[in-house]
Amino acid sequence: MIADSDTGIRLADDVKLGRNVRMFGPVNLYGCDIGDESRIGTFVEIQKNVKVGARCKISSHSFLCEGVTLGDGVFIGHGVMFVNDRFPRAVGPDGSLVSDGEWECLPTLVEDGASVGSGATILGGLTIGRNAMVGAGSVVTRDVAPGATVAGNPARPMK
Repeated sequence: MIADSDTGIRLADDVKLGRNVRMFGPVNLYGCDIGDESRIGTFVEIQKNVKVGARCKISSHSFLCEGVTLGDGVFIGHGVMFVNDRFPRAVGPDGSLVSDGEWECLPTLVEDGASVGSGATILGGLTIGRNAMVGAGSVVTRDVAPGATVAGNPARPMK
């Protein structure tokens, strides 16, 4: 673990950073792959098995959970939350803590050039298409078509 108390940047040894990645601590990254020239704002957590493409911007207070893949040139606004489990539980039927093998991680893909507005929640198992736009505060419960603009709760195409 690389931890810098001055900047608040915490990087696990298994993080792969591309060229010229800029981070503004505090951030917490582990088991992820960050592409060239991407920028990561303060108070961001990026978990294991997340892939971030090149030239992405991830704004402050966002959470990228296991199973998220961002293409190149993706914009993630402030406070965006990704969800990777359709039926989250802390404990199983016997009362013991749920472990990694006891739940299904739903992968989420945000394709090249897409933008996700501040405060949006993206449910697991979805694709946000190339150059699509998700409005601020939206709750995305279905795939978003390439080039589409969606907004609301649940997010729906804008005309």
